[in-house]
Amino acid sequence: MFVIDDEEGICRFVAMTIEGLGLEAETYHNVQEAIAALERGHPDMIFLDLALEGSDAVEMLRLLGEKRYSGIVQLMSGSSPGLLDDVRRIGARHGLQMRDGLEKPFRGEAVRRAVTRAQLETPRESTFTLTPAIKVGLEEALDRSWLELWYQPKIDLRSRALVGAEGLIRCRHPDHGVLAPGTFLPGASEESLLALTHRVVLAALRDWQELADAGTSLRIAVNASAGALASATLAALIRENRPKRADWPGLILEVPEGEVVKDVALFHEIATQLRIYGITLAIDDFGEGFSSFARLRELPFSELKLDRSFVDGCAGDARNGGICRAVIALAHHFGVAAVAEGLENLADAYVVRDMGCDVGQGYVFARPMPKSSLLSQLSDRSSRSRDWFT
Repeated sequence: MFVIDDEEGICRFVAMTIEGLGLEAETYHNVQEAIAALERGHPDMIFLDLALEGSDAVEMLRLLGEKRYSGIVQLMSGSSPGLLDDVRRIGARHGLQMRDGLEKPFRGEAVRRAVTRAQLETPRESTFTLTPAIKVGLEEALDRSWLELWYQPKIDLRSRALVGAEGLIRCRHPDHGVLAPGTFLPGASEESLLALTHRVVLAALRDWQELADAGTSLRIAVNASAGALASATLAALIRENRPKRADWPGLILEVPEGEVVKDVALFHEIATQLRIYGITLAIDDFGEGFSSFARLRELPFSELKLDRSFVDGCAGDARNGGICRAVIALAHHFGVAAVAEGLENLADAYVVRDMGCDVGQGYVFARPMPKSSLLSQLSDRSSRSRDWFT
């Protein structure tokens, strides 16, 4: 773990508390030292103060976002709670896993609680120790067939039952184990991203068949690059490989809002063609470009996914809650489902449910898991119909 603070005493105190839990900790006082250290090792958690030597936490968060840092960022500061929350939002917009800030002065127990929570939330593929930085090229992962889909359940917030799953790409490296996308997607070529989308779509279609044969017909969603969607080969691939069974619910392709609004007319054409073959689009990360929603009115899609930076903490944050409520209402105005991703606690899940949100996914229900684990969970009828809020 990294501890980044311009006060030597705070660094030493937090590091000693972490080490008391049997974990490794390295301390840094400025952005330059910490970023250089990231080239040597990838910590699973970073304790980050707002004010640093010659810089600040916002600069550090920007750089962590550029490097696709996949660990957890725990803010800490003696500043106002409002400022801490604003900085947390900035980190979330950069795709980072942010946690509510620790307000100074804090006790060792607060650090221990933060670490324990992070350990519980860290994916199985993480060792939760300081490991050498791993860089794997997407082209190599494709060529060597190291890629696989892990599935995160999607829960109907009214019935509390399982209704679907999102397929998330992972790389099973022969030496480094299971790797998150941040280790192999950055810098990938358009050609490799197109090949990845084809690989993911084919895997999702095969996996649906296997799940259906086991007695569960889930609607699967996968992420697709904008370039792959615009390719003429994707529709042909789906046409030739889609299940011909009457109970196939179709496939959802998720594409970020920011990509769609660049050329709404093009995506309207793409979405319309894909609907012929049972494929619908979901607008992912909706909310960051909320002012552009009018441009989406003519685009056929089936889901509007609330940006996780607004979902996280919406139970206690009036601004986040207000945005979630507005997006949910907009989704229903469009006649599509509102999906809240990034749900990490029951309080947020109950709040978005009471706002009328249709579907939720996040660690509060289940972590992403290999297909074999999902099949195991669904092996009996009681698991498939169980209350996922408990």
